[in-house]
Amino acid sequence: MASAMFSAPCSARPAKGLHCQNYVGLRLNTDLKLNTSVSVKSMKNGQSSGRLLIVRASEKRKEYLHKLGRSNEEHEAAVAAGNVPEAPPIPPKPAAPEGTPVVSSLPLNRRPRRNRRTPVMRASFQETTLSPANFVYPLFIHEGEEDTPIGAMPGCYRLGWRHGLIEEVAKARDVGVNSVVLFPKVPEALKTPTGDEAYNDNGLVPRTIRLLKDKYPDLVIYTDVALDPYSSDGHDGIVREDGVIMNDETVHQLCKQAVSQARAGADVVSPSDMMDGRVGAIRAALDADGFQHVSIMSYTAKYASSFYGPFREALNSNPRFGDKKTYQMNPANYREALVELQADEAEGADILLVKPGLPYLDVIRLLREKSSLPIAAYQVSGEYSMIKAGGVLKMIDEEKVMMESLMCLRRAGSDIILTYFALQAARCLCGEKR
Repeated sequence: MASAMFSAPCSARPAKGLHCQNYVGLRLNTDLKLNTSVSVKSMKNGQSSGRLLIVRASEKRKEYLHKLGRSNEEHEAAVAAGNVPEAPPIPPKPAAPEGTPVVSSLPLNRRPRRNRRTPVMRASFQETTLSPANFVYPLFIHEGEEDTPIGAMPGCYRLGWRHGLIEEVAKARDVGVNSVVLFPKVPEALKTPTGDEAYNDNGLVPRTIRLLKDKYPDLVIYTDVALDPYSSDGHDGIVREDGVIMNDETVHQLCKQAVSQARAGADVVSPSDMMDGRVGAIRAALDADGFQHVSIMSYTAKYASSFYGPFREALNSNPRFGDKKTYQMNPANYREALVELQADEAEGADILLVKPGLPYLDVIRLLREKSSLPIAAYQVSGEYSMIKAGGVLKMIDEEKVMMESLMCLRRAGSDIILTYFALQAARCLCGEKR
């Protein structure tokens, strides 16, 4: 009987099965489900010093592969005359387990499971996609050279701005993550009640931006605009002696901070302070200094959440007294997000952000439906650490929960996601091992 044969020179030693690692001209597909037999033979008559890889179709299947030498017209005429060629038999209906009740089919016009039946069909009808391009990678930086692990955030480090940061960005770029946001751990000696270090052109953040842009000119750099990393009080704004956070005076400082970051080469400045009117003031300050091209990603709906704890440990930026409830939003409020949305749009924001992410999917959806601007979601440190801890304790499958959580943020309406999982998730999407 005839058999199908493919041959290609192969330098591998004789081996059993499809385990030839070095071959030319024939790509072995380990997902192929056909029954095949493989042998490796030396070529005769001195034609080649290599070997011949031969793949034969199984005896069971080869009659369907046999060519009869007829023209297309002859085949059509044969079928029209009733000489239908042999084909594989109709597969039998799979048997149900013993004890399965015999029932009549339900009279359903719609059976949504039909579109979920196979992996290919599920992929065809998938409504939401996730890509490394959707990620913005938050990175903590400090003045030292050693990368310091953050206890409450397994796998995260305060990176030395000269070395560790460059290496981490290179890893991220290798798997398609080309956007980062920087968060500095500022030396305690530089912190003041008015946070003046925030707009020092030779401070940690501006220096880091210049270094990254010199190394990776096409890297998209987001920055954080707020005073809490620079404030001796640990608040996002200037604190009056009676504990009140001063709004307009803080906005004045934030404008100088944003311009300093833009001057260093930032692509997107991100006011996270939640002061009233800061987006419009920053837009005016940037434009006045010739930075019309620099975007503003406003923390539009930033809630006074309990999910920020690990982040504050990373930067040592816990408020020295009180809390942030007079400027960050009440977690119980939904409609209030529309007030912030309308203000930010009117003042010139380019991107609107919701923080935290997963516990506030309804707010992400609200902003998505009410605005045509890009929507960002911040999967914050508490969300990250819970998934990590659950994985370590074997209570959940860390990788699957990670990917599901990110997909949920996309499904709710976010265009970009700030996530500490950016590198790990991108590697997963690219098919790399963790």
